[in-house]
Amino acid sequence: MISTAIQIDNLIKSYGTNTVIKGISFAVNQGEIFALLGTNGAGKTTILECIEGIRKYNSGNIRIKGRLGVQLQSSSLPANIKTIEVYRLFCKWNKVQADEGLFNVFELTQLKNKQYREMSMGQKRRLHLALALIGEPDIIFLDEPTAGLDVEGRVSLHAQIRKLKEQGKTILMASHDMAEVESLCDRIAILKDGVIAFIGTTTELTSKMGTQCRIHIKTERPLQNVNYQKGYSVFNSENIGATLLEVLEIAKETKNAVLDVKIERATLEQSFMDIAREVIE
Repeated sequence: MISTAIQIDNLIKSYGTNTVIKGISFAVNQGEIFALLGTNGAGKTTILECIEGIRKYNSGNIRIKGRLGVQLQSSSLPANIKTIEVYRLFCKWNKVQADEGLFNVFELTQLKNKQYREMSMGQKRRLHLALALIGEPDIIFLDEPTAGLDVEGRVSLHAQIRKLKEQGKTILMASHDMAEVESLCDRIAILKDGVIAFIGTTTELTSKMGTQCRIHIKTERPLQNVNYQKGYSVFNSENIGATLLEVLEIAKETKNAVLDVKIERATLEQSFMDIAREVIE
């Protein structure tokens, strides 16, 4: 039986007269990785902060089952504080023994005496995640966990996130990285204009959008009444062969020479951009 770790009912949050979260409801299951997606200003971080308890909301109900660990999008750690010092400080706040075990897990042992300002972005991200895990939380919040990291840094942090899921941790994250979301997450929720436009798996999203591929055709003259992008006529299609034959027949009848053809399978990013433009009915 699936147990709920986080339950959100009719959450509303306003800044003055501007209502940014308009009565959203969703649940996160124990042991799953759940992502909030949306364009800048959609309200992802606001929702996380309301659940975490660091931002007040106007109305609604938030129910949480378990201890929380929070990795913020940015950190206000003092520039001159040493890694070992901030680790011991967080252990004291969480009333746990500073056994430094997480230093080994996140490869921070060699950085114990390094000042925060001297650390690379990847090292800081590993430290932030280690700090979030102090006290052995059941639910972990990650806000843009790999923002600013290089490929190696993202791969390393993704591996750590997968290990947390294997341990039964519940992870609620906000991310702009579609490849990251597709690789890590069990389910996603897409926010638009303060409401949830979609919730489900990434496979369900691409299926619901009804676009299995996109066909890009470049001709001597633009084809009429079609989406035209960067010199190519673009067709959304669930049947590549039928669509391609139909378009080629039109080009032949109008004596419009075909110069190039490109076929792209639907991606999570394409589906996200489609839904960002128009809410699924």
